[in-house]
Amino acid sequence: MAVTNKRDQFTLEDRQMADFAKALAHPARIVILKELAKRQSCICGEIVEVLPLAQSTVSQHLRELLQAGLIKGTVDGARSCYCINWEAFKRFEQMMDIFFDTTKPDFSCC
Repeated sequence: MAVTNKRDQFTLEDRQMADFAKALAHPARIVILKELAKRQSCICGEIVEVLPLAQSTVSQHLRELLQAGLIKGTVDGARSCYCINWEAFKRFEQMMDIFFDTTKPDFSCC
């Protein structure tokens, strides 16, 4: 009997949207994304300086953002550089637009 993951029973688009939303679900990740967007360039090692968190914690948040595809990064020894993945943000924006366009209620509830 084949073992299936319940997550695999959802569409790829629904899984991607959930992954994006999960990656955005922590204030530290929002601050990281804002900082990367503000600078409009790759940031190497300076992200820790703008957060009240330890290097290891910041690294965990960066991994979450990388895994979701919202940022791009390169690691060269101890030096890591990160930037916004604008293509992924555009895809997320399109998914959210479709979501909100198709879920607007025609009635008042509660």
